[in-house]
Amino acid sequence: MHELGIVFHIIDTVEQVGRENGVTQVRSVTLDVGQVSGIEDPYLMDCWRWAADRSEMLRGARLQIETVHAVTLCDACGKTYDTVPQGRTCPYCGSGDTHLLRGNACSIRAVSYTHLRAHETRHDL
Repeated sequence: MHELGIVFHIIDTVEQVGRENGVTQVRSVTLDVGQVSGIEDPYLMDCWRWAADRSEMLRGARLQIETVHAVTLCDACGKTYDTVPQGRTCPYCGSGDTHLLRGNACSIRAVSYTHLRAHETRHDL
């Protein structure tokens, strides 16, 4: 289950950036998760609930997941297409000379928080 390692990395990153910006309590974290990233959303959510509650800064924080649609480019004809229904073979020209443009990564899109150290007024990280 690589989802737990992903969650630990996200929490470490959010805590580090939060400390640098005076954040004391995170309300939610939004992730962009690629459609073909291999990450299982239910496992990610279960790992998040377990791990975030062990972090003082992230205790009770919600995890929101936005799916990034997978798109492939055909190098032979130059057209793009939906990856999941077609796979590596271009539906326009039949070529296998293709590569994934997006949809296989995981990244932090946004962090919202409720508390800052005394008298700071930032709203988004």
